[in-house]
Amino acid sequence: MGFKMGIVGLPNVGKSTLFNALTRTAAAQAANFPFCTIEPNVGEVAVPDPRLDRLAAIAGSRQIVPTRMTFVDIAGLVKGASRGEGLGNQFLANIRECDAIAHVLRCFQDDDVTHVEGRVDPVADAETIETELMLADLDSVERRLQGLTRKVRGGDREAVQQERLLKAAQAVLEEGRPARTVAVSEEDAKAWRSLQLLTAKPILYVCNVAEDEAAAGNALTARVAEMARAEGAGTVVISARIEEEIAQLDAAESAEFLQELGLEEAGLDRLIKAGYALLGLQTYFTVGPKEARAWTIRQGTLAPQAAGVIHGDFERGFIRAETTAYGDYVALGGEAGAKDAGKMRVEGKSYLVRDGDVMHFLFNA
Repeated sequence: MGFKMGIVGLPNVGKSTLFNALTRTAAAQAANFPFCTIEPNVGEVAVPDPRLDRLAAIAGSRQIVPTRMTFVDIAGLVKGASRGEGLGNQFLANIRECDAIAHVLRCFQDDDVTHVEGRVDPVADAETIETELMLADLDSVERRLQGLTRKVRGGDREAVQQERLLKAAQAVLEEGRPARTVAVSEEDAKAWRSLQLLTAKPILYVCNVAEDEAAAGNALTARVAEMARAEGAGTVVISARIEEEIAQLDAAESAEFLQELGLEEAGLDRLIKAGYALLGLQTYFTVGPKEARAWTIRQGTLAPQAAGVIHGDFERGFIRAETTAYGDYVALGGEAGAKDAGKMRVEGKSYLVRDGDVMHFLFNA
């Protein structure tokens, strides 16, 4: 599985510049990695993971297939979006289909770039967007509760569960808090996700700064970081202008450019990594002469479900998984060396897959 992140923000915060840089970066990767633009406002980009290149080199893999992340450029979010302003309904629907939200905030001063509110205040901008999403959620919750009345009276267990969760969401939303502040039990997690509440989605604040502030940030990014800590959200400091320039360079030129700016890696790489951490995702690998491939799963995934990411038959007919830790695979020169050293383990249905595991699944067709 990959995952889908919606990029939101007020006008003139650098959202489209960031998305355009991202899609050009993805296009530049096309020589080595699968890439497609599904729609003009949707792009897929390979998730950077140097471990995959190392594994492919050891195994002599002819092809490298990274896991991918989908970005959706969601335009039109302005004050009043919950009431349909700025084509709000259409774009709120796009957010519902995303796994997480990257909220781009303007943290740069530039008199040539106007601000829709006439001032530069990223915390206030975040509150504007959050308020619109909460109002949209509250409207959705109220309508759903009305529609459940008959089923609840009839004792429908699923409807009773939905009503309980919707009322919990309604309570926090009416207090001016997002739905993600609701404590949801493990047994309710699936039903909660099915509600697709906008403010239940994890949020990552992307601070767009001037080029000379990309390494250390500024006073505005510090305010955003403080807000994010209070909410349990993530933050990434990026200069969309820098990302735009990097998108035009090859790998060697990009590395040199980043070094000159005092940056260890591109902002988009940090954005992807932060998104993975936000959603509790991890990677396992399948490696062979034909290809080395990365697969994304959620932390806490059991071996059969991890196999199911490749194909449903793998999960249904799961027998066992031959598993080698990434460090052992590299240190021992590959699968044969790991097996000879007793570092290749045979794991069953109860095995919790770990980040970096190199796996081979055996199953009944």
